[in-house]
Amino acid sequence: MSSSLQSSRLPCGSRELDLSRVHIMGILNVTPDSFSDGGRFDRLDAALAHVESMLNAGATLIDVGGESTRPGAAPVSTEEELHRVVPMVEAIASRFDVVISVDTSTPEVMTQSAAVGAGFINDVRSLERDGALQAAAATGLPVCLMHRQGEPGNMQDQPRYASVVDEVSAYLVARVAACGLAGIPSTQLILDPGFGFGKTLEHNLQLFAQLKSLRPVGLPLLVGVSRKSMIGQVLDKPIDQRLYGSLALAALAVRDGARIIRAHDVAQTVDVVRMVDAVMSATSCSAEK
Repeated sequence: MSSSLQSSRLPCGSRELDLSRVHIMGILNVTPDSFSDGGRFDRLDAALAHVESMLNAGATLIDVGGESTRPGAAPVSTEEELHRVVPMVEAIASRFDVVISVDTSTPEVMTQSAAVGAGFINDVRSLERDGALQAAAATGLPVCLMHRQGEPGNMQDQPRYASVVDEVSAYLVARVAACGLAGIPSTQLILDPGFGFGKTLEHNLQLFAQLKSLRPVGLPLLVGVSRKSMIGQVLDKPIDQRLYGSLALAALAVRDGARIIRAHDVAQTVDVVRMVDAVMSATSCSAEK
Protein backbone atom coordinates (compact mmCIF):
# COMPACT_ATOMS: atom_id res chain seq x y z
CA MET A 1 0.00 0.00 0.00
CA SER A 2 2.55 2.57 -1.08
CA SER A 3 1.65 6.20 -1.59
CA SER A 4 2.92 9.20 -3.47
CA LEU A 5 2.72 11.18 -0.24
CA GLN A 6 5.97 12.05 1.49
CA SER A 7 7.02 9.45 4.04
CA SER A 8 6.05 10.30 7.62
CA ARG A 9 7.13 8.13 10.53
CA LEU A 10 4.83 8.17 13.54
CA PRO A 11 6.46 6.79 16.72
CA CYS A 12 3.98 4.63 18.65
CA GLY A 13 5.74 3.59 21.83
CA SER A 14 8.14 0.78 20.97
CA ARG A 15 6.83 0.62 17.39
CA GLU A 16 6.06 3.06 14.61
CA LEU A 17 3.72 3.63 11.69
CA ASP A 18 4.81 4.80 8.27
CA LEU A 19 2.01 7.15 7.25
CA SER A 20 3.25 7.33 3.68
CA ARG A 21 0.98 4.30 3.26
CA VAL A 22 -2.57 3.60 4.37
CA HIS A 23 -3.08 1.48 7.50
CA ILE A 24 -6.06 -0.61 8.52
CA MET A 25 -7.07 -0.33 12.17
CA GLY A 26 -8.86 -3.52 13.23
CA ILE A 27 -11.64 -3.03 15.76
CA LEU A 28 -11.65 -5.01 19.00
CA ASN A 29 -14.58 -4.06 21.23
CA VAL A 30 -14.29 -5.69 24.65
CA THR A 31 -17.74 -4.45 25.63
CA PRO A 32 -21.12 -6.11 26.07
CA ASP A 33 -23.03 -3.38 24.22
CA SER A 34 -21.12 -2.08 21.17
CA PHE A 35 -23.43 -1.53 18.22
CA SER A 36 -21.98 -4.19 15.91
CA ASP A 37 -20.10 -6.81 17.92
CA GLY A 38 -20.96 -6.21 21.57
CA GLY A 39 -20.25 -9.25 23.72
CA ARG A 40 -18.41 -11.24 21.05
CA PHE A 41 -14.85 -10.52 22.19
CA ASP A 42 -15.04 -9.80 25.91
CA ARG A 43 -13.40 -13.16 26.70
CA LEU A 44 -9.61 -13.22 26.40
CA ASP A 45 -9.36 -16.35 24.25
CA ALA A 46 -11.97 -15.11 21.75
CA ALA A 47 -10.39 -11.65 21.65
CA LEU A 48 -6.87 -12.95 21.00
CA ALA A 49 -8.11 -15.28 18.26
CA HIS A 50 -9.84 -12.31 16.63
CA VAL A 51 -6.70 -10.18 16.90
CA GLU A 52 -4.67 -12.91 15.22
CA SER A 53 -7.25 -13.18 12.45
CA MET A 54 -7.19 -9.41 11.84
CA LEU A 55 -3.39 -9.32 11.76
CA ASN A 56 -3.26 -12.21 9.30
CA ALA A 57 -5.74 -10.28 7.14
CA GLY A 58 -3.47 -7.22 7.07
CA ALA A 59 -4.35 -4.98 10.01
CA THR A 60 -1.42 -2.92 11.31
CA LEU A 61 -3.22 -1.43 14.32
CA ILE A 62 -5.62 -3.02 16.78
CA ASP A 63 -8.06 -0.61 18.45
CA VAL A 64 -9.15 -1.87 21.89
CA GLY A 65 -12.30 -0.28 23.30
CA GLY A 66 -13.85 -0.87 26.70
CA GLU A 67 -16.65 1.71 26.60
CA SER A 68 -19.35 1.67 23.96
CA THR A 69 -19.85 5.08 22.32
CA ARG A 70 -22.81 4.06 20.14
CA PRO A 71 -25.78 6.48 20.23
CA GLY A 72 -27.64 6.06 23.50
CA ALA A 73 -24.83 4.16 25.25
CA ALA A 74 -24.59 4.41 29.02
CA PRO A 75 -21.32 5.60 30.59
CA VAL A 76 -18.88 3.09 32.08
CA SER A 77 -17.05 3.54 35.38
CA THR A 78 -13.29 4.05 35.33
CA GLU A 79 -12.80 0.83 37.28
CA GLU A 80 -14.85 -1.22 34.82
CA GLU A 81 -13.10 0.26 31.79
CA LEU A 82 -9.68 -0.42 33.33
CA HIS A 83 -10.75 -4.01 34.08
CA ARG A 84 -11.83 -4.52 30.47
CA VAL A 85 -9.01 -2.77 28.64
CA VAL A 86 -5.68 -2.97 30.47
CA PRO A 87 -5.38 -6.77 30.75
CA MET A 88 -6.39 -7.08 27.08
CA VAL A 89 -3.73 -4.59 25.98
CA GLU A 90 -1.11 -6.40 28.04
CA ALA A 91 -2.11 -9.78 26.58
CA ILE A 92 -2.01 -8.52 22.99
CA ALA A 93 1.34 -6.77 23.53
CA SER A 94 2.87 -9.94 24.92
CA ARG A 95 1.77 -12.07 21.96
CA PHE A 96 1.75 -9.93 18.82
CA ASP A 97 4.00 -7.42 17.06
CA VAL A 98 1.43 -4.71 16.39
CA VAL A 99 0.61 -1.12 17.32
CA ILE A 100 -2.13 -1.27 19.95
CA SER A 101 -4.55 1.64 20.08
CA VAL A 102 -6.77 2.29 23.09
CA ASP A 103 -10.19 3.71 22.25
CA THR A 104 -10.69 5.69 25.45
CA SER A 105 -11.38 9.11 26.92
CA THR A 106 -10.35 8.12 30.45
CA PRO A 107 -6.97 9.41 31.72
CA GLU A 108 -6.28 6.37 33.91
CA VAL A 109 -6.92 4.01 31.01
CA MET A 110 -4.52 5.99 28.83
CA THR A 111 -1.65 5.89 31.31
CA GLN A 112 -2.12 2.30 32.49
CA SER A 113 -2.55 1.01 28.94
CA ALA A 114 0.60 2.84 27.82
CA ALA A 115 2.50 1.21 30.70
CA VAL A 116 1.63 -2.30 29.45
CA GLY A 117 2.23 -1.78 25.74
CA ALA A 118 -0.31 0.52 24.08
CA GLY A 119 1.17 2.74 21.39
CA PHE A 120 -1.71 4.98 20.28
CA ILE A 121 -4.60 6.85 21.92
CA ASN A 122 -7.90 7.10 20.04
CA ASP A 123 -10.19 9.49 21.92
CA VAL A 124 -13.70 10.27 20.68
CA ARG A 125 -13.77 13.21 23.12
CA SER A 126 -10.50 14.74 21.90
CA LEU A 127 -8.90 14.78 25.37
CA GLU A 128 -11.66 16.94 26.86
CA ARG A 129 -12.19 14.87 30.02
CA ASP A 130 -10.56 16.28 33.13
CA GLY A 131 -6.91 15.23 33.19
CA ALA A 132 -6.93 13.65 29.71
CA LEU A 133 -4.64 16.22 28.09
CA GLN A 134 -2.08 15.81 30.83
CA ALA A 135 -2.34 12.02 30.83
CA ALA A 136 -1.92 11.77 27.06
CA ALA A 137 1.05 14.14 27.12
CA ALA A 138 2.69 12.09 29.88
CA THR A 139 2.48 8.90 27.79
CA GLY A 140 4.27 10.51 24.84
CA LEU A 141 1.97 8.55 22.49
CA PRO A 142 0.27 9.85 19.34
CA VAL A 143 -3.38 10.81 19.74
CA CYS A 144 -6.36 10.73 17.41
CA LEU A 145 -8.64 13.71 18.04
CA MET A 146 -12.25 13.15 16.99
CA HIS A 147 -15.09 15.63 16.57
CA ARG A 148 -18.42 14.97 18.19
CA GLN A 149 -21.47 17.00 19.15
CA GLY A 150 -22.84 16.01 22.55
CA GLU A 151 -22.28 12.76 24.43
CA PRO A 152 -23.21 9.22 23.35
CA GLY A 153 -26.37 9.33 25.44
CA ASN A 154 -27.78 12.36 23.61
CA MET A 155 -25.62 13.09 20.57
CA GLN A 156 -28.20 11.94 18.02
CA ASP A 157 -31.18 13.71 19.58
CA GLN A 158 -31.17 16.79 17.35
CA PRO A 159 -27.72 17.61 15.96
CA ARG A 160 -27.55 21.02 14.27
CA TYR A 161 -24.86 22.87 12.32
CA ALA A 162 -24.81 26.10 10.34
CA SER A 163 -21.95 24.52 8.32
CA VAL A 164 -20.86 21.06 9.38
CA VAL A 165 -17.47 21.23 7.63
CA ASP A 166 -16.63 24.65 9.06
CA GLU A 167 -17.73 23.74 12.58
CA VAL A 168 -15.95 20.39 12.62
CA SER A 169 -12.81 22.09 11.30
CA ALA A 170 -12.99 24.87 13.90
CA TYR A 171 -13.36 22.32 16.70
CA LEU A 172 -10.36 20.28 15.51
CA VAL A 173 -8.23 23.41 15.09
CA ALA A 174 -9.04 24.37 18.70
CA ARG A 175 -8.22 20.89 20.02
CA VAL A 176 -4.91 20.82 18.16
CA ALA A 177 -4.07 24.16 19.79
CA ALA A 178 -5.05 22.82 23.22
CA CYS A 179 -2.80 19.82 22.68
CA GLY A 180 0.07 22.09 21.77
CA LEU A 181 -0.32 24.03 25.02
CA ALA A 182 -0.31 20.73 26.93
CA GLY A 183 2.93 19.63 25.29
CA ILE A 184 1.55 17.35 22.57
CA PRO A 185 3.01 18.53 19.24
CA SER A 186 0.97 18.45 16.05
CA THR A 187 3.36 15.81 14.67
CA GLN A 188 1.77 13.37 17.16
CA LEU A 189 -1.83 14.13 16.16
CA ILE A 190 -4.31 12.39 13.87
CA LEU A 191 -7.73 13.85 13.03
CA ASP A 192 -11.07 12.02 12.85
CA PRO A 193 -14.16 13.89 11.53
CA GLY A 194 -16.38 11.76 13.77
CA PHE A 195 -18.91 10.30 11.37
CA GLY A 196 -22.09 9.40 13.23
CA PHE A 197 -21.16 11.29 16.39
CA GLY A 198 -23.77 14.02 16.66
CA LYS A 199 -24.55 14.20 12.95
CA THR A 200 -27.55 13.49 10.75
CA LEU A 201 -27.24 11.55 7.51
CA GLU A 202 -27.05 14.82 5.59
CA HIS A 203 -24.27 16.08 7.87
CA ASN A 204 -22.30 12.85 7.44
CA LEU A 205 -22.61 12.91 3.65
CA GLN A 206 -21.64 16.59 3.41
CA LEU A 207 -18.63 16.01 5.65
CA PHE A 208 -17.51 12.97 3.68
CA ALA A 209 -17.89 14.79 0.37
CA GLN A 210 -15.62 17.59 1.65
CA LEU A 211 -12.94 15.60 3.48
CA LYS A 212 -10.22 17.45 1.59
CA SER A 213 -11.54 20.75 2.99
CA LEU A 214 -11.20 19.67 6.61
CA ARG A 215 -8.94 21.83 8.77
CA PRO A 216 -6.26 21.96 10.03
CA VAL A 217 -4.71 20.96 6.72
CA GLY A 218 -1.68 18.69 6.74
CA LEU A 219 -2.50 16.41 9.66
CA PRO A 220 -3.24 12.76 8.88
CA LEU A 221 -6.87 11.63 8.81
CA LEU A 222 -8.44 8.57 10.41
CA VAL A 223 -11.83 7.59 8.99
CA GLY A 224 -14.14 5.20 10.81
CA VAL A 225 -17.45 4.45 9.08
CA SER A 226 -17.47 0.66 9.17
CA ARG A 227 -21.07 -0.67 9.39
CA LYS A 228 -22.34 2.70 10.64
CA SER A 229 -25.93 3.89 10.49
CA MET A 230 -25.27 6.31 7.62
CA ILE A 231 -24.73 3.24 5.43
CA GLY A 232 -27.89 1.63 6.73
CA GLN A 233 -29.87 4.80 6.04
CA VAL A 234 -28.67 5.13 2.45
CA LEU A 235 -28.88 1.44 1.54
CA ASP A 236 -31.70 0.36 3.87
CA LYS A 237 -29.52 -2.44 5.24
CA PRO A 238 -29.18 -3.88 8.77
CA ILE A 239 -25.80 -3.88 10.50
CA ASP A 240 -24.75 -7.31 9.24
CA GLN A 241 -25.40 -6.32 5.61
CA ARG A 242 -23.34 -3.12 5.43
CA LEU A 243 -20.05 -4.55 4.14
CA TYR A 244 -20.27 -3.20 0.60
CA GLY A 245 -21.31 0.25 1.76
CA SER A 246 -18.43 0.26 4.24
CA LEU A 247 -15.98 -0.69 1.49
CA ALA A 248 -17.28 2.03 -0.83
CA LEU A 249 -16.69 4.66 1.83
CA ALA A 250 -13.24 3.24 2.62
CA ALA A 251 -12.28 3.62 -1.05
CA LEU A 252 -13.52 7.21 -1.14
CA ALA A 253 -11.69 8.02 2.10
CA VAL A 254 -8.38 6.71 0.75
CA ARG A 255 -8.90 8.64 -2.47
CA ASP A 256 -9.34 11.79 -0.39
CA GLY A 257 -6.21 11.26 1.68
CA ALA A 258 -7.14 9.19 4.75
CA ARG A 259 -4.10 7.44 6.25
CA ILE A 260 -5.92 5.13 8.69
CA ILE A 261 -9.15 3.26 8.02
CA ARG A 262 -10.88 1.83 11.09
CA ALA A 263 -12.70 -1.35 10.09
CA HIS A 264 -14.49 -4.45 11.31
CA ASP A 265 -13.97 -6.36 8.04
CA VAL A 266 -10.21 -6.19 7.75
CA ALA A 267 -9.44 -8.55 4.85
CA GLN A 268 -11.98 -6.95 2.52
CA THR A 269 -10.90 -3.44 3.48
CA VAL A 270 -7.24 -4.29 2.84
CA ASP A 271 -8.11 -5.44 -0.70
CA VAL A 272 -10.01 -2.23 -1.40
CA VAL A 273 -7.19 -0.05 -0.10
CA ARG A 274 -4.58 -1.92 -2.16
CA MET A 275 -6.58 -1.49 -5.36
CA VAL A 276 -7.27 2.20 -4.77
CA ASP A 277 -3.63 2.77 -3.93
CA ALA A 278 -2.46 0.96 -7.08
CA VAL A 279 -4.61 3.19 -9.26
CA MET A 280 -3.56 6.35 -7.43
CA SER A 281 0.11 5.40 -7.70
CA ALA A 282 -0.25 4.79 -11.44
CA THR A 283 -2.00 8.12 -11.89
CA SER A 284 0.79 9.86 -9.97
CA CYS A 285 3.48 8.22 -12.10
CA SER A 286 1.71 9.26 -15.30
CA ALA A 287 1.48 12.86 -14.12
CA GLU A 288 5.21 12.96 -13.42
CA LYS A 289 6.19 11.90 -16.95
